[in-house]
Amino acid sequence: MRTPAVLITGANGEIGHALIERLAVADAAIVTIDVTPLDPALARHVRRELTGSILDRGLLERVLAEFEVDRIYHLAALLSTRSEFTPLTAHDVNVAGTLNLLELAQHEGESHGRPVAFLYPSSIAVYGMPDAETKAGIPPVREEDYNQPRTMYGCNKLYCEHLGRYYGRHYKQLASGVEPRVDFRSVRFPGLISAMTLPSGGTSDYAPEMIHAAATGKPYACFVRPNTKIPFMAMPDAVDALLALAAAHPEALTRYAYNLSAFSPTAEEVRDAVLKAFPDADIWYSADAKRQAIVDSWPAEVDDSAARQDWGFSPKFDFTTAFDDYLIPTIKERYR
Repeated sequence: MRTPAVLITGANGEIGHALIERLAVADAAIVTIDVTPLDPALARHVRRELTGSILDRGLLERVLAEFEVDRIYHLAALLSTRSEFTPLTAHDVNVAGTLNLLELAQHEGESHGRPVAFLYPSSIAVYGMPDAETKAGIPPVREEDYNQPRTMYGCNKLYCEHLGRYYGRHYKQLASGVEPRVDFRSVRFPGLISAMTLPSGGTSDYAPEMIHAAATGKPYACFVRPNTKIPFMAMPDAVDALLALAAAHPEALTRYAYNLSAFSPTAEEVRDAVLKAFPDADIWYSADAKRQAIVDSWPAEVDDSAARQDWGFSPKFDFTTAFDDYLIPTIKERYR
């Protein structure tokens, strides 16, 4: 008999850390895959930790042989800035890796006779604003608008949304009548800010990098302009959203990919919030042309009304409470 389990790929990332802790409270049997080992304090919550790549089909076959997976949180990805420097590797990891996981989900569903919930974090990188004037002048962007990504990461994410839709609705039906066994559900995350893990060089990490630099007394050169504006969300709300979407009844869902957002400050507003908590912080601007261009292609605000209506998305943190009640106090304590 195979062991029932929840599978998390990319478990060593920011979302993975928070998700493992939340699922452990619910007493879920967790299986993880990551290219690096988990911290021992985190690994104790996991039933089986597999160190390796999602491109290793043999590794995924081991999962299929040993575990009856009914839910997959596919978090593993090569992020936006790094993907621009290694686009072929990004495509391999972000697309081929996702295809491997979708195949695993289909086979798992076939083996135990019911659909496997496949939770996929997409990104605001799927959007491509044509110019700064359009970005500044339009209302919050809906899911179907401006789907012309400017980055390899955005292209990967948008394509994988379509792959998920295919596996959820059309998989091999025309060719052989096979019933799809993948219940694909995706959220387009904004910039995520965690107080529990260090920033990992993401394109939206200028916000958490400001806080960590200030908390440690280090000077910080922000790599975007002061007026740069994109949506953000505190990490606890991101994990809540994934869990809420996973629990939603299938008939309540009207789409495969949902926008999410909580607050949309400018970089200068973030700097002001950090200086309020750390008056001696040394933060200035030195825009990096390549990273600035990426952020400029993302919308200033997104319309997340579908997520709120379909499955009750409602973030707990706005801009003020995210910084004053979660980020600043927790990061201060980290370095005390």
